[in-house]
Amino acid sequence: MRVGVFTPLLSELPLTEVLKKLAALDIHTVELATGNYPGDAHCKLSMLEDAPALAEFRKVLNDHGATISALSCHGNPLHPDVAVSRQHREVSRKTILLAEKLGVSVVVDFSGCPGDSPNAKAPNWVTCPWPPDFHKLLEWQWNEVVAPYWIEHAKFAADHGVRIAIEMHPGFVVYNPETLLRLRSIAGNNIGCNLDPSHLFWQAIDPVAAVRVLAGSVFHVHAKDTQLYPANLARTGVLDTKPYTEERDRSWIFRTCGYGHGDEWWKQFVSALRMFGYDFVLSIEHEDSLLSPGEGLTKAANFLNGIVIREQPAAAWWV
Repeated sequence: MRVGVFTPLLSELPLTEVLKKLAALDIHTVELATGNYPGDAHCKLSMLEDAPALAEFRKVLNDHGATISALSCHGNPLHPDVAVSRQHREVSRKTILLAEKLGVSVVVDFSGCPGDSPNAKAPNWVTCPWPPDFHKLLEWQWNEVVAPYWIEHAKFAADHGVRIAIEMHPGFVVYNPETLLRLRSIAGNNIGCNLDPSHLFWQAIDPVAAVRVLAGSVFHVHAKDTQLYPANLARTGVLDTKPYTEERDRSWIFRTCGYGHGDEWWKQFVSALRMFGYDFVLSIEHEDSLLSPGEGLTKAANFLNGIVIREQPAAAWWV
């Protein structure tokens, strides 16, 4: 297992400078965004039609000894606004095609969230089954919107040798292990997850236990932490809609690795991942509003580099 970085936190720097900065932290693996919500600062989909640009991109990576863990295009391909969903779907399809050209096996995306009818203009995330309208709406979303798109899109990715890692994120139809496995049962085993523990902590889901539930379906992992504030939880619960910058009043905020949970927890998490077949990358994602990107990256890199298991364990004498 090794540490990587999701590079939008360094979007103000050119890719060459990003790779130099990461190498100084003993990191040589990157996750690159190609558009939609995280932007495309370091990886342009236009390279699909620009062979010289693609060749130069490969050269930059090779010259710095860098590899790509995943291409990421987090968007809402099920958005009820057709202009939005069309754009997000196109970015996702092109990201898969670029991943194929680059030999990258994983594309990270969101599941998306439809509206409440074919005429809706905004997404509608259902969080409870009653009154009955909500349950009916949820089943309509899954049967009429979610399943048709993801069956087709998962096949498209598989046809191009790419797996799709869905990031379980509240606000979208896939936000926990159960909904991830539901989508996987519908669209097939080419759908898995990008496991970000920070999104599970504040839902009261133990990410270590979730690894067991998700066994065989973890394709990629984000390294990001969450800090809970019991004094505010008593007032708001976990469904806190205040802006992330209102840290004093929120029930939870995203934190740099180690600032929500200590090294003992992260050791258990890494060990559980490895126990259940994941031995790939912990990709640092910085969304800590209390630390600058540079400070958060450095602290997370130093923290995780002291925890990850970089080599295969020696065979036991009794095997």
